Order: sequence, then structure tokens, then C-alpha cells
Amino acid sequence: MKVKLLDLAKVIRSKNSGPYEITFDIILKDKETFDWMVKEKCINAELIASLYKIKVEDVINIIEFIPANAIKATIVRPMCSGDIRETDVYGAQQHAPLLTLEFEKRN
Repeated sequence: MKVKLLDLAKVIRSKNSGPYEITFDIILKDKETFDWMVKEKCINAELIASLYKIKVEDVINIIEFIPANAIKATIVRPMCSGDIRETDVYGAQQHAPLLTLEFEKRN
């Protein structure tokens, strides 16, 4: 059975993590879902790299934050925050590719 990340998470957002990095936060609805996603490595560097069309090496980290049932991914920002070509100075509109994710969940 396929499940949408939108149905599993209560928060999906992006934000600056300094002028050269963007962080994505996925806060899941419950511990059971968090534990399943962590066990299955649903959010991993390869997935983030493919979603954002970057090299795997530009995925700085994937952190599992147990107290909040959250998974955080941080990437190298394609261009510095505030660069004249930058269209999202705060990095707050970069989470959109995460909204389409689906995962295979076995019963």
C-alpha cells in the first residue's frame, strides 16, 4: 500500500540553516510512523539529492530527532541566501518537492 508523506506528517517545511544551507523539517504525526520511516530509511541522502537535483555529497546530513518525531535533512544551498539571482532568501519555499513523496508501506 502506498502512503503519501502529506498524510503521515503534520509539518513539512524548509528554512535557512545559514546563508549557505537549507534545512527541511518533516515532523510526523506519531511515534509509530516516525519509527517506521526511520527503520525503512524512507528519507535518505539519495532521495533528497534526486528531489533537489544535487549531488549526494551536497546532502550535509539527515538527522532523526526522536523527541519531536522529526526527520531533518540539510543540503548545500544552490546559491547563497541574498544572492542577486536568489528567489527565496529565507529558504521557506523549497519544501515543495517533498509534498509529492509516496512510500510503500507493508501491513
